[in-house]
Amino acid sequence: MQRLLGNEYGAFVQALQLPPPVSVRLNPGKTAAFPALPRVPWASKGYYLPERPAFTLDPLLHAGSYYVQEASSMFLEQALKQAVDVQQPLHVLDLCGAPGGKSTHLASLLSEESLLVSNEVIRSRASILAENVAKWGSGNVLVTSNDPRDFCRLHHFFDVMVVDAPCSGEGMFRKDPQAVVEWSEENVKLCAQRQQRILTDVWEALKPGGLLIYSTCTWNEQENEANMDWLAAQENAQSVHLRLQPEWGVEPSRQQGVEGYRFYPHRVQGEGFFMAVIRKAGEARVADHSKSKKKKYKLTLAGKKEQALVQDWLQQPERYIWLQHGEVISALPANLFEAADEVYQNLYVLYAGTEVAEVKGRKLKPLQGLALSQHLNKKAFATAELDLEQAVRYLRKEDISLGSSGNDWLLLQYRDVPLGWAKQVGTRMNNYYPKEWRIRMDLPQELPVFDLLQP
Repeated sequence: MQRLLGNEYGAFVQALQLPPPVSVRLNPGKTAAFPALPRVPWASKGYYLPERPAFTLDPLLHAGSYYVQEASSMFLEQALKQAVDVQQPLHVLDLCGAPGGKSTHLASLLSEESLLVSNEVIRSRASILAENVAKWGSGNVLVTSNDPRDFCRLHHFFDVMVVDAPCSGEGMFRKDPQAVVEWSEENVKLCAQRQQRILTDVWEALKPGGLLIYSTCTWNEQENEANMDWLAAQENAQSVHLRLQPEWGVEPSRQQGVEGYRFYPHRVQGEGFFMAVIRKAGEARVADHSKSKKKKYKLTLAGKKEQALVQDWLQQPERYIWLQHGEVISALPANLFEAADEVYQNLYVLYAGTEVAEVKGRKLKPLQGLALSQHLNKKAFATAELDLEQAVRYLRKEDISLGSSGNDWLLLQYRDVPLGWAKQVGTRMNNYYPKEWRIRMDLPQELPVFDLLQP
């Protein structure tokens, strides 16, 4: 680091002793607020907070109105917008997606006609990823849980790949003391080798002319520039230049013709981070299916009766194709059916599109994914507004009472933003918030009031 930073090394060491900044990214599909907070300069919906609140007690976090994300990693927005036409329908892979920061960011940046495949190899972390994708509610994401080598079955499928590679975590030293304990020169070497294996495994799935956006939260050159040099030389790939604003404080680097972008805590309001963008050699070709055999689909359409019952539950129902897997009915943008089926043919899919309803005999139970969808048609349901205490109790999966009676599904909201479902049975209200999502922390005597999304 002394060699890389020269005279700035002292300021760098001093910055590592300071508290890490706190930043969030708003969900443009759920809020139009522009808080009176400092902006993350390279992210259109990113904001800095003066201190770290108890986010767990804010119902709007659970509703997917915003995501708590480290500011440096929001630079993904610049890489995507500067290197790709995001207005076009794209197939995008977030290979190492958990817990969901980059996936939810991508979902906000891509067009509704694009397909995002968000993957996490570790199954427990994949479940957290699926939860955060469902909360974000964009509806055009498939969450998968596969090893990188499995993606070679999707030959030339993706226009863009985002690989936020597992790394030695040097950029997280002030935020995560465990990262300091686990660091060693041998671990750096192992991480660099693992990153090369990951890139080799998935490269075949990237289209000729497609983009790889590679990032780590570490600083050593072995895991960053050296790996990009190695990949560019091996695959004859070309580095993509990104425009920087001087006031951002991002440090450009260059090695063997490959450009990278470095984030240091003494120069930016964020943690340690590295990103590079390279383009695969060749030109993208349009697949010719005119001579292909009649395809056998893996995806199954929901019955006409079930479709008729749920189609008004989403806005613009004509945009969707309605699928049924077991007892679950899901909605997926119709233009993504062929691509989604190809993913299903080759990978293990954990969550798809918007989970709308569960078939219960002759009745349908609305699901959490529907409540949190950006495209939910709220007019199709009775709604009830909760105050802060009621909302937190609901999110803890406790009993709540609104002093009402009836026999119907209720869409519960906080500040007009949906949280989930309850079933009114007479004067009793059954709480249908997913138990695996519930708030588990002990509550303070007085709940804090969050003004994060107040303009």
